[in-house]
Amino acid sequence: MPFHRLRSDNGSASLEFITTGLILLVPLVYLVLAMSALQGGALAVEGAARQAARVYVRAPSEAVGEERAQRAVDVALADYGLASGDAQVTIDCASAVGGCLTRRTAVTVTVRLRVPLPLVPDVLGLAGTASVPLESNATQTVSRFWQAGTGP
Repeated sequence: MPFHRLRSDNGSASLEFITTGLILLVPLVYLVLAMSALQGGALAVEGAARQAARVYVRAPSEAVGEERAQRAVDVALADYGLASGDAQVTIDCASAVGGCLTRRTAVTVTVRLRVPLPLVPDVLGLAGTASVPLESNATQTVSRFWQAGTGP
C-alpha cells in the first residue's frame, strides 16, 4: 500500500500549476517593469528636447539660450526621476549665417540618454551595459520678430 501512494499523481496538478505559473509570471512581470522604465525614459527625452528647443529660440542670446535649454532638460528629466547629468544635449542650427538666433532660423535640439534596465545590479559594471540608448530631437523656428538682447 505505501508504494501505491508514492506512485499516485494525486495533488501534483496544483504543484505543477504553481511551478509553471511562476516560471511564466516572473519574466512577464520583469518585461512589464522594463517596458515601463523605457516608456518613461522615452517620454522624458522627448519632453526634454521639446522644452529645450522652445526656451532656446526665445532666449535673448545664444549663451543664455544654452543655459536655459540645459536647465529645461534637467527639469524635464528630473520629473521622470532620471539623472540629468547623463544626458547629452546638442543644439544645431542648419544654414544659420549670423548664428543660431537669427530670424526664421530652424533650431534643432537633440537629447540623448541611456536608460538603465530595472533590477540590474551594478556588479562588474553591468548597469552601464544593461541600459538602452534613447534619443529625441525637436525643431523650433526663431520668431521673425526676434531681436538680440530681448526676450522673456
